Amino acid sequence: MWSTFRGVARLVRDVPKLLPNGRSSPARLVEHWARKLPDGLALACLDERISWSDLNASANRYASWFAKRGVGREDVVALMMDNRPDFVFIVLALSKLGASSALINTKLTAQALTHGINVSGAKLVLVGSEHQGAVLDVIPELDAVAAPEDLCVQVEAGDAPRGGAFAINDEISAASSEQWGDSRLPRTSDVYCYIYTSGTTGLPKAAIIRNQRMLGAGIAFGRLMHRCGPGDVIYVPLPLYHSSAMFLGLGAALGTGAAVALRRKFSASGFWNDVRKFEATSFLYIGELCRYLLNAEPREGDRDHRLRVGVGNGMAPDIWEPFQERFGIPVIREFYGSTEGNAALMNLSGRPRMVGRMIPGQALVRCDEETGELLQDENGFCEKVRPGGTGLLLGRLSPVVTFDGYVDRDATDNKIVTDVFESGDRFFNSGDLLQLHEGKWLSFADRVGDTFRWKGENVSTAEVSSILGEADGVLEANVYGVKIPHAEGRAGMAALQVADDFSLKSFGRFVSERLPGYQHPLFVRLLQAEMRVTGTFKHQKVDYRSEGFDPNKIPDRLYLFDGESYAPLDEQLYHQIEAGERSLG
Repeated sequence: MWSTFRGVARLVRDVPKLLPNGRSSPARLVEHWARKLPDGLALACLDERISWSDLNASANRYASWFAKRGVGREDVVALMMDNRPDFVFIVLALSKLGASSALINTKLTAQALTHGINVSGAKLVLVGSEHQGAVLDVIPELDAVAAPEDLCVQVEAGDAPRGGAFAINDEISAASSEQWGDSRLPRTSDVYCYIYTSGTTGLPKAAIIRNQRMLGAGIAFGRLMHRCGPGDVIYVPLPLYHSSAMFLGLGAALGTGAAVALRRKFSASGFWNDVRKFEATSFLYIGELCRYLLNAEPREGDRDHRLRVGVGNGMAPDIWEPFQERFGIPVIREFYGSTEGNAALMNLSGRPRMVGRMIPGQALVRCDEETGELLQDENGFCEKVRPGGTGLLLGRLSPVVTFDGYVDRDATDNKIVTDVFESGDRFFNSGDLLQLHEGKWLSFADRVGDTFRWKGENVSTAEVSSILGEADGVLEANVYGVKIPHAEGRAGMAALQVADDFSLKSFGRFVSERLPGYQHPLFVRLLQAEMRVTGTFKHQKVDYRSEGFDPNKIPDRLYLFDGESYAPLDEQLYHQIEAGERSLG
């Protein structure tokens, strides 16, 4: 444990020493590799192969163009674009100027999109032509764009600007590729970008990412998790607007000299072809991505690749070892962390089902697992969880381990708890429940709010989903709690993606045998469409939870568990439940 802590601390401490004058930034790193490995591979996408010197030159062109548009130190540019080389050029160009990029989730529309752009205080909005329609729709509400001609569009081949928007391609091509002087480079403490939370329970919050965080995370993940260097290729099928792709992908490459291979959007059918084409040596995953790969039909060439390691978070316990075995992945290095948080964990040894070992400054404390409310002893302080128990993960705040928070100050303050173990101490509240094992190993349990209470017991949706995923014919399980009239707490419900040979009768037996009564999903929803997930393959629960189990509103087949088997849930049975005439569980 201490060796891990010391290793990470040493890497973060040494970041300013990696380059001259202690003024480190992502821009500095790309310039460093352009000098050291001018012809080395830096970036691959589709059939493009871009060297470090060409990457730096392209970033310089964008920096020159931004400067002529009046973008300078501490300015913000909102960027909305799919994964492609220009995305990388743009964020590095802004870094060269001491400006920052607000990385807009490409799935946002309407109010959420307007909020995301405006809250950043953007001076300019730059959009890939593939998303110009969404931005044009909200121009009247945008602070940074007075008219369509103020919207800057980077146009892909075969596309064109629409609605009067301004295409920047020709001006970028004509811009200078000369190196920017050191005096223009930012400080390590300057803001590199804003990355947005998913906004599943409200509008997205813009988390502040400073250069030191980007560099520290990138170098630590590159050296400790990918363990890569020049000649290695990190395959990134995740969106660059998300912290995993930005830190573990681009950041790790900048910190080690490895290359990044981009996929515009994840494709289960295209994943292994990409891995072979790019000769990738490591890959990123998050959420249910690996389950989609495992659910695909086995192929003779499943192990025909150069991958040494998979790095990510959210690997479900039920697929960890089957995934490794089928595809011949030597090691999976899971981590735990959030975009803005200070309580990161790394499973450097690849121990299955674990996210890492607790390090000094972190604490797992007792709480109400449904609400996240901290439980206190008779002295008014928190109690630490014992091995085998589940608790809320906290990270101590100090001058070294900080929490930069969000653009919204109130949102920042809401994530800080005080007087935890002694008067005056301050901790970052992760909002996540983890289970403590012997040797200070931790496994992910659930997100506060996803856990619900039924029959006087706390039910972890993550735990039940993982177990249901082992049932014959179940491809994917999303578990959540639904309100029932005349009953305390919430009853379990499972939205299932199933194979053609799925048997509801066999599934009922599996539930009875494998789960205690309070964990039984009383309702099952067999999905006709694909499971709803976020842009980073995490299950959407809010919409499913709000839709409940009303057969008049839900097009999917619904079933009710009677203690032994599942029976169709029709309108008559639904009304009996609503009226309290049918006892449950």
